[in-house]
Amino acid sequence: MKLHWEPITLDLKTTFRVAHGASDQRFNVLVYLDDGVGEAAAVPYYGETQEGIIEYLKSVPDLGDDPFDIDSILARRPAGSRAARAAIDEALHDLWGKKLGEPLYKLFGLNPNNIPLTSFTIGMDQPAVMAEQAQASGHPVLKIKLGSEQDQEIVAAIRASTNAKLRVDVNAGWSREQALQIIPRLAEYDIEFIEQPLAVDDVEGYFWLKEKLRAQKIKTPIFADETAKNSQDVAALAGAIDGVVVKTMKSEGIRESLRMIHTARAHDMQIMLSCMVESSVGVTAAAHLAPLCDYADLDGPLLIKNDPYIGLTYDGAKMSLPHGAGLGLVRR
Repeated sequence: MKLHWEPITLDLKTTFRVAHGASDQRFNVLVYLDDGVGEAAAVPYYGETQEGIIEYLKSVPDLGDDPFDIDSILARRPAGSRAARAAIDEALHDLWGKKLGEPLYKLFGLNPNNIPLTSFTIGMDQPAVMAEQAQASGHPVLKIKLGSEQDQEIVAAIRASTNAKLRVDVNAGWSREQALQIIPRLAEYDIEFIEQPLAVDDVEGYFWLKEKLRAQKIKTPIFADETAKNSQDVAALAGAIDGVVVKTMKSEGIRESLRMIHTARAHDMQIMLSCMVESSVGVTAAAHLAPLCDYADLDGPLLIKNDPYIGLTYDGAKMSLPHGAGLGLVRR
C-alpha cells in the first residue's frame, strides 16, 4: 500500500475561540493509503502542527500490502503524532471498506438511521456576541465554549436568547475550586452536561469534584474529553465521570475509538462522539461510529468554508451518512 499525503488549509467561517486561543484557519493534512483517505487535524493545544504531521508521515515504514490485516498494520505505525496515526487508521478503514464494496457502518453492523443530533459550537466571545450567534444559528443543540471570567454571564445570555439544548465545554479551563463554585450556578440554566471542566492531568480532581457535587445534590453530568485519550484512560475515570468524549484525533483512530466506546459502556458511562476542526474527511470517518453513541458534536464541516470532500450531510442538526463504499467520500 502506498502512503502519501496532501497539506490543506481550512478557512473558518468565523474566528474560532476556545480557552486555549483563537484561529481563523486550520492547517490539516489529508493522508492516503492507495485510494483510502483520512485526515490529520493539526490542533495547536495538542502540540500538533502541519509540518510535524508531515515529518511524522515521512518516518512511517512500509505498512504492507494486505488492508485486511488491520491490527498488524496499525501496530507498525511509529510512536509520534496522534493526528497522523489517526489519519492512517482512517485511510486504512476507508480502503478496507472500498475493497469489500461496503460502507464502513455496515461492516461494523450499525444502523445509519440511529445517529444522534449534532450540536453546533459557539466559540468564546463577549456574552452578547455569543448569544447573538446562538440565536442566529437556529440549531436545536448548542455547545458553548467556556473558560473565561464571564462564564456565567455567557450561559445566562445564551439561555435568554434560545430554548436550544445547551452543553458547555470548558477545555480544561477551570481549577477545582472554580468548578465547584460555578457548576451549581450553571445548573440553573438547564445544562445537559459539562465537558472537561478540570486540567487535563487532574484525574484525581474528577473524583474530588464528583464527591463535592454529590454532597450538594448537583446532578449536572460531567464528561471528560482531553483527560480521556484512550480506553485505559476511560477505565481509570470510572466512578468519577458520567460520560466520555470520543474523538478519533486523540484516540489515534477508529480502532481505539471503538475500544473507548466499549470500555465506557462497560463502566455505565454515556458517550459523545466529537471532532476537532476537521473537514468532511475526518468527521465522516468518525460519524460511522455515531450509531453507538448517545450524543454527537460533529459540526466540523459546518465551521469551514472550503471543504475538500463531500461526505456526511446535514439537515439542521440531523446528519446522514453517505452510502458509498468505505467512508463514502467524494472529492469536490
